[in-house]
Amino acid sequence: MNLKNPGNSLRATSLVQITPRLYAKLETENPTGSIKDRPIQYIVERAIQRGDINDRTTLVEASSGNTGISLCAIGASLGLRVKIIMPSNMSKERKDMMRLFGAEVVDAPPSDFKAAIEMRNLEVQSQENHWSPMQFENNLNIECHSETTAREIYSQVPGSSKIDAFFSGAGTGGTIMGFRDRAILKNESTKCILVVPEEDSDKHGIQGIGDGGDYLVNRELLDGVYKVRTRDAIETAKKFAKTRGLLVGISAGANLWAAQKYIDEKNPTGIVVTVLCDRGERYLSVYNGK
Repeated sequence: MNLKNPGNSLRATSLVQITPRLYAKLETENPTGSIKDRPIQYIVERAIQRGDINDRTTLVEASSGNTGISLCAIGASLGLRVKIIMPSNMSKERKDMMRLFGAEVVDAPPSDFKAAIEMRNLEVQSQENHWSPMQFENNLNIECHSETTAREIYSQVPGSSKIDAFFSGAGTGGTIMGFRDRAILKNESTKCILVVPEEDSDKHGIQGIGDGGDYLVNRELLDGVYKVRTRDAIETAKKFAKTRGLLVGISAGANLWAAQKYIDEKNPTGIVVTVLCDRGERYLSVYNGK
């Protein structure tokens, strides 16, 4: 095992044009198919460098799915045990993916991310040589998206186009806060707009965002909030598959719906950028109504 190399290395993902004004970061191109590969590799590499992870470490995290999958993949590449704690009503496909990487999946109460996080904290505190990336609290999450995701987006914008607004939902908040930090560093006036479920946290079905808290998000530093119904997010994702040939997840559907609504309402002079957070195969049971 080589603890200096935590498996699949990341490369820049594509920025694809959806409509004349709308572009999206295609995070499905990451090794396990989601944007969460970025912060997990970023955080794990630094933990290895600090000596926080060794060849006897068990990796533990609370997750709605994608962070868990990313951690399971890196754990498998390093030969380390992985334990993921997630609400029991998250999609079966994501749990199956984790188990295929050899991880243990522990159920928390349905839609109860606070309980999942508490279970994670107890596991790390009570068990010897257990380590967690602490995705909901770790500012390296924000730093990662400023240094990678946002930096790539600004470098990929076509020609002299200006980004009027950036839309993103938040599981932990790392993506949107990282983008905001990069916009400030570049002295750009891009609006950063948060996408949230319209329904309450224990009733919505947009898995991966609105997970019971804002966590790393500071709404006072953002430029607005767009609320999306679960039904609209799912239908947008399903329509996107049929019209664009790209099968994406529910939160990607929410991002697309909100960004297009902004374009329709505001008619911006610049472009709008959002994120296609993950692949849709992990939600087939939801899309098919099972």
